[in-house]
Amino acid sequence: MSQASGKSSDEKKLKWWQLSLLGVAGTIGTGYFLGSSLAITIGGPAVVIAYALAALGTYVVFDALARMTSDHPEQGSFRSYAKKAFGAWAGFASGWVYWFSELLIMGSQLTALSIFSRFWFPSVPLWIFAAGYGIVGLCIVFFGNKGFDRVENVLAVIKIAAIIMFLVLAVALLAGWIGGTKYAHKVPMDMASIFPKGAVGLWSAFLFAFYAYGGIEVLGIMSYRLEKPEDAPKAGKVMLISLSAVYVVSIGLALTMVPLSAFNPKESPFVLALSSDHLAFVPHLFNGVLIVAGFSTMTASLYAVTSMMITLAQEGDAPKLFSQKWKKKYPLFALCLIGCGLIGTIIMSLLLPGKVYEYVTTAAGLMLMYNWLFILLSSGRLLKSRTIDVIKRWTGLVLISTAITGTLFHGLSRPGFFISLLLISLIALSDIIVQRKRKKTSSAADTEQYAQNEQADEKNPLKGAAFHITGIRKQRNKIK
Repeated sequence: MSQASGKSSDEKKLKWWQLSLLGVAGTIGTGYFLGSSLAITIGGPAVVIAYALAALGTYVVFDALARMTSDHPEQGSFRSYAKKAFGAWAGFASGWVYWFSELLIMGSQLTALSIFSRFWFPSVPLWIFAAGYGIVGLCIVFFGNKGFDRVENVLAVIKIAAIIMFLVLAVALLAGWIGGTKYAHKVPMDMASIFPKGAVGLWSAFLFAFYAYGGIEVLGIMSYRLEKPEDAPKAGKVMLISLSAVYVVSIGLALTMVPLSAFNPKESPFVLALSSDHLAFVPHLFNGVLIVAGFSTMTASLYAVTSMMITLAQEGDAPKLFSQKWKKKYPLFALCLIGCGLIGTIIMSLLLPGKVYEYVTTAAGLMLMYNWLFILLSSGRLLKSRTIDVIKRWTGLVLISTAITGTLFHGLSRPGFFISLLLISLIALSDIIVQRKRKKTSSAADTEQYAQNEQADEKNPLKGAAFHITGIRKQRNKIK
């Protein structure tokens, strides 16, 4: 991990395309490969519209974050900007909302990785796989930026190759070059087929479309490592344009190749789409890719949440213990805290193996959206806004608010909404307590300093006399 200043001697600066690649590695994961199936189940083929709109909303958020980063690169990223815009309470709230969102995202990804692994080992309990993947991820982040960068670059290339493989095979199946397909291919054409669950179904699925783009915060946190901070907007635009095109095209192909009734939250739509008697090896190959992709995004989230915990501790929004590093290099204490959080997810996998993915994924997506709202509101305070900037900001706020409220209209996502409200309430209560304590400490320090000054004046009569004489001279000058 980086040092507090973000300028440690062993930390290599990044080019903009390297940051884009890391962004792809941190974004394409289970939210896309498995979460898209949940979105399709809830909203039907209309979710393609949701993914396109979510791309627009994500771009607005990243544009605001990149512009703030370009003006003032900071390791604390959006949390530091919230603090500048609204005060210490906002920095505390933004940091902890993000910390919990990433912790839930890691929990969602651990659950998804366990589901994928049971494709080969159906008798092994979910929690065993979750524990194994969690330990390996903690070890990678423990050894710092070098290990993280190398692993993520390799995994990003693997994920991109897998998506290209899916697109090529999907086209070959649709064109009839490969036979033995499991499902009949049909393009949804009428409104009833496109909107089988109506507008409410699309509304309910909107959050999961946004969730597939979760990862732009990692770019914000890592952008202070750019050789040229002004290249942050370029890195994000290239990443988001590529992602949105891939998401819309690949999900559209899957919807054409698989009937709506076959989609389910426990199987990737892309594995279903490639089902063929002549491609018996593909489900196994692609399942391996899904595990690689999920592990990659989990590791990126783990890096981001560790970095955020260190920053929170350094600035007094978390116990100082978590900013300390073992042997001045390894973030042992921060990772121990995160490990405790992951244990909670593993316990949920043990107690709720049937619905844990849906509940945790919804709560993670909502906490992510709350933090994106913070980013947009902070940019309104800190950036000079033209009319187009105001329009973009309000567009983002409306789209995100629509995604948040949509979770109330479906049974699978509603529990996650209440979980997120509980976490927000706990953060708000902690924020109030911390700010009051700081205010009392500050008042006590001011009183003590005043008393010390008074004692110094009493011990030094000449100093006090000089003060009064100066005051008299000022008054006489005013009279004259």
